[in-house]
Amino acid sequence: MITFKIVTPNGVTYEDEIEKVTIPTGDGEITVLENHAPLVSTLVPGAVFVHKNGQIVHLAVSTGILEIRPNSEVYLLADTSERAEDIDVERAEAARARAEKMMKEKDALADVDFVRIQAMIERETARIGVAKKYRDVK
Repeated sequence: MITFKIVTPNGVTYEDEIEKVTIPTGDGEITVLENHAPLVSTLVPGAVFVHKNGQIVHLAVSTGILEIRPNSEVYLLADTSERAEDIDVERAEAARARAEKMMKEKDALADVDFVRIQAMIERETARIGVAKKYRDVK
């Protein structure tokens, strides 16, 4: 079994002993099985699939860091993390629309604001995708 934990600035959002997990990284999606080699990678907005006892938990995460430690310990240090069933799709779509509107006015934005808004769009797009695709999957 893998000791798996997702930690955000708001605390631990998921913690369990699992069989495997699929994670979106800067180098592509990876699946971690027991006894995976140690690794540190960037976490990108997307879907995390946690497998345990024939069930799959679907989560949306944003940017952060993935750390795979010896002895099958996997930690995600993410800016945000939500279960698919907890995502309010309408609210996420409204947030993405606001961010896209701000992006269109980018000429008036500083570079820092541009990057912040782009990250917001990516995060909301990941949340919407996870919620719509995996919310009703049992």
